[in-house]
Amino acid sequence: MENKRRALGRGLEELFNNEQLDISKVEENIINSTPKEQIINLNLEELRSNPYQPRKNFDEESLNELASSIKEHGVFQPIIAKKSIKGYEIIAGERRVKASKLAGLTTIPAIIKDFTDEEMMEIALLENLQRENLSALEEAEAYNSLKTKLNLTQEELAIKVGKSRSHITNMLGLLTLPSEIKDEVMKGELSMGHARVLSKLEDKEQAISLADKVIVENLSVRKLEELTNSKEDYHRKKEMTNKKPKNNEYSFLENDLCEKLGTKVKIKNNKLEINFTNTNDLTRILEIMHLDK
Repeated sequence: MENKRRALGRGLEELFNNEQLDISKVEENIINSTPKEQIINLNLEELRSNPYQPRKNFDEESLNELASSIKEHGVFQPIIAKKSIKGYEIIAGERRVKASKLAGLTTIPAIIKDFTDEEMMEIALLENLQRENLSALEEAEAYNSLKTKLNLTQEELAIKVGKSRSHITNMLGLLTLPSEIKDEVMKGELSMGHARVLSKLEDKEQAISLADKVIVENLSVRKLEELTNSKEDYHRKKEMTNKKPKNNEYSFLENDLCEKLGTKVKIKNNKLEINFTNTNDLTRILEIMHLDK
């Protein structure tokens, strides 16, 4: 029993503490550390989905292809399951279970592991995140759940999932969108690029209005950026260009920071003042300065 717990621990350490999260490596480690005699055949009717699995839909064509392969070659890799009050809960390998049923099988090879509910939730979120046909909003929800459950900063999360910091920031920003815009993104009426631009607007009504305009007029992401930035950029540039040159030792630093941050910067009496227009503008500035953790 002690050997089993140690093998399980290695799998969880690989999943939650390693530099990058990879559900396939965790499965591989668990399978490799499990003696063949501990792989058993479970009745497919005894298996049910991980209750924490956010994924509900599976690509029918892909499942049929896997079912055909299983008919010809059998199930290549055992699933991982947990004993529950009634039957077993699938920890990893739900596609194999569904495809096996389509192939007409009644049993499937499985490894039984005693994961906690919290661990099952984290595994389900990670497995959902790493599937191929994930929508932008589903990806954003998965990132947010992992960030919250594992208590990670955006920087740490980016490293864990092998993405850039800016990608994580942009994806999490989608969760601030009004539900009307989220619906249009899910339906494919608005692209990820459009959603990213709209997510930076503080005025939700303006964002909804612009989203409608994008759909009706078939506007490009670049055109949408022009619409959202033109007024703000005009006033910002006017303020910056019309300002008289100052005679102080920090003027060159002020100008440099002003250009880098895209906002008014003042250095006086050993104090640094950075102007921002709203919370979205503040977030933008902090992102540039790498302080939004």
